[in-house]
Amino acid sequence: MANNKNVRTEREQNVAEAVSKTELFFENNKKTIAYIVAGIIVVAALVFAWINLITIPKQKEAVDQLFTAERYFRTDSFNLALNGDGNALGFKQVIDKYGKKAGQAAYFDAGVCCLRLGDNDGAISYLKKYSTKDKIMQARAKACIGDAYVNKGDVKSAVSYFESAAATADNILAAGYLLKLGLCQEELGQPAEAVKAYQKIKDLYGNSPEGYEIDKYISRAEAAIK
Repeated sequence: MANNKNVRTEREQNVAEAVSKTELFFENNKKTIAYIVAGIIVVAALVFAWINLITIPKQKEAVDQLFTAERYFRTDSFNLALNGDGNALGFKQVIDKYGKKAGQAAYFDAGVCCLRLGDNDGAISYLKKYSTKDKIMQARAKACIGDAYVNKGDVKSAVSYFESAAATADNILAAGYLLKLGLCQEELGQPAEAVKAYQKIKDLYGNSPEGYEIDKYISRAEAAIK
Protein backbone atom coordinates (compact mmCIF):
# COMPACT_ATOMS: atom_id res chain seq x y z
CA MET A 1 0.00 0.00 0.00
CA ALA A 2 2.82 2.36 0.89
CA ASN A 3 4.51 1.72 -2.47
CA ASN A 4 1.26 2.46 -4.35
CA LYS A 5 0.83 5.64 -2.34
CA ASN A 6 4.39 6.72 -3.14
CA VAL A 7 3.89 6.01 -6.83
CA ARG A 8 0.66 7.96 -6.85
CA THR A 9 2.28 10.86 -5.02
CA GLU A 10 5.19 10.88 -7.48
CA ARG A 11 2.78 10.96 -10.43
CA GLU A 12 0.84 13.81 -8.87
CA GLN A 13 4.08 15.73 -8.33
CA ASN A 14 5.07 15.14 -11.98
CA VAL A 15 1.70 16.37 -13.19
CA ALA A 16 1.93 19.40 -10.92
CA GLU A 17 5.41 20.18 -12.21
CA ALA A 18 4.26 19.83 -15.83
CA VAL A 19 1.32 22.15 -15.20
CA SER A 20 3.58 24.61 -13.44
CA LYS A 21 6.07 24.58 -16.32
CA THR A 22 3.26 25.13 -18.82
CA GLU A 23 1.88 28.03 -16.81
CA LEU A 24 5.37 29.49 -16.51
CA PHE A 25 5.91 29.17 -20.28
CA PHE A 26 2.66 30.97 -21.05
CA GLU A 27 3.44 33.61 -18.44
CA ASN A 28 6.90 34.31 -19.87
CA ASN A 29 5.74 34.26 -23.49
CA LYS A 30 2.24 35.69 -23.22
CA LYS A 31 3.06 38.70 -25.40
CA THR A 32 4.55 36.52 -28.14
CA ILE A 33 1.63 34.12 -27.96
CA ALA A 34 -0.81 37.00 -28.11
CA TYR A 35 0.91 38.35 -31.23
CA ILE A 36 0.80 34.89 -32.86
CA VAL A 37 -2.88 34.44 -32.08
CA ALA A 38 -3.64 37.93 -33.31
CA GLY A 39 -1.67 37.24 -36.49
CA ILE A 40 -3.62 34.03 -37.13
CA ILE A 41 -6.90 35.91 -36.64
CA VAL A 42 -5.80 38.68 -39.02
CA VAL A 43 -4.68 36.19 -41.69
CA ALA A 44 -7.94 34.24 -41.36
CA ALA A 45 -9.92 37.48 -41.65
CA LEU A 46 -7.97 38.51 -44.76
CA VAL A 47 -8.50 35.12 -46.39
CA PHE A 48 -12.21 35.26 -45.57
CA ALA A 49 -12.46 38.79 -46.96
CA TRP A 50 -10.52 37.85 -50.10
CA ILE A 51 -12.76 34.88 -50.81
CA ASN A 52 -16.06 36.60 -50.06
CA LEU A 53 -15.34 40.12 -51.29
CA ILE A 54 -13.09 39.47 -54.29
CA THR A 55 -12.87 35.85 -55.46
CA ILE A 56 -16.56 34.87 -55.30
CA PRO A 57 -17.84 38.16 -56.81
CA LYS A 58 -15.24 37.88 -59.59
CA GLN A 59 -16.30 34.32 -60.35
CA LYS A 60 -19.95 35.38 -60.49
CA GLU A 61 -19.08 38.32 -62.70
CA ALA A 62 -17.13 36.04 -65.05
CA VAL A 63 -20.02 33.56 -65.26
CA ASP A 64 -22.46 36.39 -66.00
CA GLN A 65 -20.18 37.66 -68.78
CA LEU A 66 -20.09 34.21 -70.39
CA PHE A 67 -23.86 33.98 -70.87
CA THR A 68 -23.94 35.68 -74.28
CA ALA A 69 -20.79 33.93 -75.51
CA GLU A 70 -22.31 30.55 -74.67
CA ARG A 71 -25.49 31.46 -76.52
CA TYR A 72 -23.48 32.29 -79.65
CA PHE A 73 -21.50 29.06 -79.22
CA ARG A 74 -24.68 26.97 -79.16
CA THR A 75 -25.76 28.52 -82.48
CA ASP A 76 -22.35 27.91 -84.12
CA SER A 77 -21.58 31.64 -84.25
CA PHE A 78 -17.99 30.90 -83.33
CA ASN A 79 -16.45 34.28 -84.15
CA LEU A 80 -18.98 36.12 -81.98
CA ALA A 81 -18.66 33.52 -79.26
CA LEU A 82 -14.87 33.88 -79.19
CA ASN A 83 -14.42 37.61 -79.77
CA GLY A 84 -17.67 39.15 -78.56
CA ASP A 85 -20.21 41.27 -80.40
CA GLY A 86 -19.10 44.74 -79.33
CA ASN A 87 -21.42 44.77 -76.35
CA ALA A 88 -20.98 41.38 -74.69
CA LEU A 89 -17.56 39.85 -74.18
CA GLY A 90 -16.44 36.70 -75.97
CA PHE A 91 -14.65 33.72 -74.46
CA LYS A 92 -11.23 35.17 -75.32
CA GLN A 93 -11.92 38.47 -73.58
CA VAL A 94 -13.48 36.82 -70.54
CA ILE A 95 -10.48 34.51 -70.14
CA ASP A 96 -8.05 37.41 -70.60
CA LYS A 97 -9.91 39.45 -67.97
CA TYR A 98 -10.79 36.80 -65.39
CA GLY A 99 -8.39 33.91 -66.05
CA LYS A 100 -9.29 30.69 -64.22
CA LYS A 101 -12.24 32.43 -62.57
CA ALA A 102 -13.99 32.15 -65.94
CA GLY A 103 -14.23 28.41 -65.35
CA GLN A 104 -12.72 25.45 -67.18
CA ALA A 105 -15.57 25.22 -69.71
CA ALA A 106 -14.55 28.61 -71.11
CA TYR A 107 -11.17 27.18 -72.16
CA PHE A 108 -12.79 24.24 -73.92
CA ASP A 109 -15.33 26.43 -75.73
CA ALA A 110 -12.65 28.95 -76.71
CA GLY A 111 -10.50 26.11 -78.06
CA VAL A 112 -13.35 24.72 -80.15
CA CYS A 113 -14.12 28.20 -81.50
CA CYS A 114 -10.49 28.64 -82.55
CA LEU A 115 -10.50 25.21 -84.18
CA ARG A 116 -13.65 25.99 -86.17
CA LEU A 117 -12.23 29.38 -87.19
CA GLY A 118 -8.95 27.88 -88.43
CA ASP A 119 -6.78 29.19 -85.58
CA ASN A 120 -5.13 25.88 -84.79
CA ASP A 121 -2.43 27.29 -82.53
CA GLY A 122 -5.07 29.12 -80.49
CA ALA A 123 -7.13 25.94 -80.27
CA ILE A 124 -4.17 23.94 -78.99
CA SER A 125 -3.27 26.61 -76.46
CA TYR A 126 -6.77 26.86 -74.95
CA LEU A 127 -7.48 23.14 -75.00
CA LYS A 128 -4.21 22.27 -73.28
CA LYS A 129 -5.24 24.58 -70.43
CA TYR A 130 -8.59 22.87 -70.11
CA SER A 131 -8.96 20.47 -67.19
CA THR A 132 -11.88 18.32 -66.10
CA LYS A 133 -12.59 15.04 -64.30
CA ASP A 134 -15.25 14.18 -66.89
CA LYS A 135 -13.75 11.41 -69.03
CA ILE A 136 -15.95 12.16 -72.04
CA MET A 137 -14.94 15.83 -72.06
CA GLN A 138 -11.29 14.93 -71.49
CA ALA A 139 -11.41 12.71 -74.57
CA ARG A 140 -13.16 15.37 -76.65
CA ALA A 141 -10.54 17.97 -75.74
CA LYS A 142 -7.69 15.61 -76.62
CA ALA A 143 -9.31 14.71 -79.93
CA CYS A 144 -9.77 18.38 -80.77
CA ILE A 145 -6.08 18.98 -80.10
CA GLY A 146 -5.37 16.08 -82.43
CA ASP A 147 -7.57 17.68 -85.10
CA ALA A 148 -5.68 20.97 -84.71
CA TYR A 149 -2.34 19.22 -85.21
CA VAL A 150 -3.68 17.46 -88.32
CA ASN A 151 -4.77 20.83 -89.69
CA LYS A 152 -1.25 22.14 -89.05
CA GLY A 153 0.22 19.19 -90.94
CA ASP A 154 1.80 17.78 -87.78
CA VAL A 155 0.26 14.31 -88.08
CA LYS A 156 2.87 12.72 -85.82
CA SER A 157 1.79 14.90 -82.87
CA ALA A 158 -1.85 14.24 -83.67
CA VAL A 159 -1.36 10.47 -83.26
CA SER A 160 -0.57 10.69 -79.55
CA TYR A 161 -3.67 12.80 -78.87
CA PHE A 162 -6.01 10.48 -80.78
CA GLU A 163 -4.49 7.51 -78.95
CA SER A 164 -5.03 9.24 -75.62
CA ALA A 165 -8.57 10.28 -76.54
CA ALA A 166 -9.51 6.72 -77.51
CA ALA A 167 -8.00 5.34 -74.29
CA THR A 168 -9.82 7.94 -72.18
CA ALA A 169 -13.26 7.48 -73.73
CA ASP A 170 -14.38 3.99 -72.86
CA ASN A 171 -17.56 4.26 -74.93
CA ILE A 172 -18.78 4.34 -78.52
CA LEU A 173 -17.18 7.77 -79.06
CA ALA A 174 -13.80 6.04 -78.95
CA ALA A 175 -14.57 4.57 -82.38
CA GLY A 176 -14.27 7.99 -83.99
CA TYR A 177 -10.99 8.67 -82.26
CA LEU A 178 -9.61 5.29 -83.28
CA LEU A 179 -10.59 5.92 -86.90
CA LYS A 180 -8.73 9.24 -86.89
CA LEU A 181 -5.79 7.48 -85.27
CA GLY A 182 -5.72 4.83 -87.99
CA LEU A 183 -5.95 7.38 -90.78
CA CYS A 184 -3.02 9.31 -89.31
CA GLN A 185 -0.97 6.13 -88.99
CA GLU A 186 -1.68 5.26 -92.62
CA GLU A 187 -0.54 8.73 -93.63
CA LEU A 188 2.66 8.21 -91.65
CA GLY A 189 3.31 4.94 -93.49
CA GLN A 190 2.39 2.74 -90.53
CA PRO A 191 -0.34 0.47 -92.00
CA ALA A 192 0.24 -2.31 -89.46
CA GLU A 193 -0.46 0.11 -86.63
CA ALA A 194 -3.51 1.41 -88.50
CA VAL A 195 -4.88 -2.14 -88.77
CA LYS A 196 -4.66 -2.46 -84.97
CA ALA A 197 -6.68 0.73 -84.50
CA TYR A 198 -9.29 -0.34 -87.06
CA GLN A 199 -9.52 -3.82 -85.56
CA LYS A 200 -10.32 -2.32 -82.16
CA ILE A 201 -13.25 -0.53 -83.74
CA LYS A 202 -14.48 -3.79 -85.25
CA ASP A 203 -14.00 -5.77 -82.03
CA LEU A 204 -15.22 -3.26 -79.48
CA TYR A 205 -17.45 -0.80 -81.32
CA GLY A 206 -18.84 -2.76 -84.25
CA ASN A 207 -22.27 -1.16 -83.83
CA SER A 208 -20.89 2.36 -84.12
CA PRO A 209 -21.22 4.37 -87.37
CA GLU A 210 -17.49 3.85 -87.89
CA GLY A 211 -17.85 0.14 -87.25
CA TYR A 212 -20.29 -0.40 -90.11
CA GLU A 213 -17.67 0.50 -92.71
CA ILE A 214 -14.49 -0.48 -90.89
CA ASP A 215 -13.79 -3.54 -93.06
CA LYS A 216 -12.83 -1.40 -96.02
CA TYR A 217 -10.29 0.48 -93.90
CA ILE A 218 -8.85 -2.78 -92.60
CA SER A 219 -8.58 -4.19 -96.13
CA ARG A 220 -6.83 -1.07 -97.41
CA ALA A 221 -4.33 -0.99 -94.57
CA GLU A 222 -3.63 -4.74 -94.86
CA ALA A 223 -3.03 -4.35 -98.60
CA ALA A 224 -0.47 -1.64 -97.85
CA ILE A 225 1.41 -4.02 -95.53
CA LYS A 226 1.79 -6.58 -98.33
